[in-house]
Amino acid sequence: MTEALIETRLWRQFVAVAQELHFGRAAQRLHMTQPPLTQAIAALEASLQVRLFDRTKRSVQLSAAGAVLLPPVLDLLSRASALPALARDAAQGKTGRLRLAFVSTVGFALLPRWVRAFREQQPGVQLELVEATGDVQLQALQRGEVDAGFMLHSPGFVLPGLTQLRVAQEPLVLAIADQNPLALAPKLSLAKALVQPLVMFPRRIAPSLHDAVFGLYHAQGRLPQVAQEAIQMQTIVNLVSADLGVAWVPDSVRQFQRPGVVYKKVLGVRVPACEVSLAWQLPASPALERFVAFAHSQIHHHSQAK
Repeated sequence: MTEALIETRLWRQFVAVAQELHFGRAAQRLHMTQPPLTQAIAALEASLQVRLFDRTKRSVQLSAAGAVLLPPVLDLLSRASALPALARDAAQGKTGRLRLAFVSTVGFALLPRWVRAFREQQPGVQLELVEATGDVQLQALQRGEVDAGFMLHSPGFVLPGLTQLRVAQEPLVLAIADQNPLALAPKLSLAKALVQPLVMFPRRIAPSLHDAVFGLYHAQGRLPQVAQEAIQMQTIVNLVSADLGVAWVPDSVRQFQRPGVVYKKVLGVRVPACEVSLAWQLPASPALERFVAFAHSQIHHHSQAK
């Protein structure tokens, strides 16, 4: 028998004798007779090739090796007794690791609020957050590098091969440099907005939303004049502040208070909206199932609060 294969039963027997310092009382405590206990301790000492107890006819004392061994053995048994509860908690999603990807717009309001609330409810789940565009998230989900992702798309768009839960919908607003004459106009007409140069994200990162924005132009007989492309919404807004063009951004981006930029709604026309969905592949881990249930509760609470 090697040290790695010694059963915890033998360690419990060692602890009983070490604490009682009497084989008879230790046997009673363990609900066994004394001879098998004496044999078990002898077998344990043989496997370790050390003497754990100094025995005489009148007394039993821990040896130097036994005294050094007792504290870590107590710790080992404590950890071993916790294993069933740990296994149950992991199976129920109360513990574990959850890797969540998110697009930058979710980080303005929704994500901080949800992360704080979920950590309060499930402190045993370790959250790992990764900011990534939609195309990067899809690849990461396929490779199993993240468990779920918050993705931006046009309303009703179905993400291929994924289970999804819509968590938010909001209109697009126009980000305009404060030096642009449109920023000072009391009312912003669509016709004037559509002739402006456009700062836009590449189609690959959110194809459905990109197509919806371009569709707005095409419906009015216009061709978008893309002056600059950028991936992150913060970068797009920064480029708008340099008056490189205007940009259609989710309404939540208003919380990114970039000096030199104003946000305006275009009234009187149906401007495209955008949705954020939580998306994941099946089967979901227990921790992810718990987060999805949490997401449902947050959505319900938000709808009730309106």
